[in-house]
Amino acid sequence: MADRKSFLLRIDSGVLEGVQRWANDDLRSLNAQIEYLLRDALRKAGRAPKGPAATDPPPPTPTDRDPMTDT
Repeated sequence: MADRKSFLLRIDSGVLEGVQRWANDDLRSLNAQIEYLLRDALRKAGRAPKGPAATDPPPPTPTDRDPMTDT
């Protein structure tokens, strides 16, 4: 397992709410969504870390979601 570190993030409340909604849509926690976005930005910039921990699973498709819990 990759070494995990924690840190304090100061973020605009509107941005945080938007990322939280996005995380909910993708069935991720807020923390996992932020990490996913950072990894995606690193990959697109050609700065992604190497190794097995550097890849994230794709977001779930609408057919993977539970219709009983979706609103």
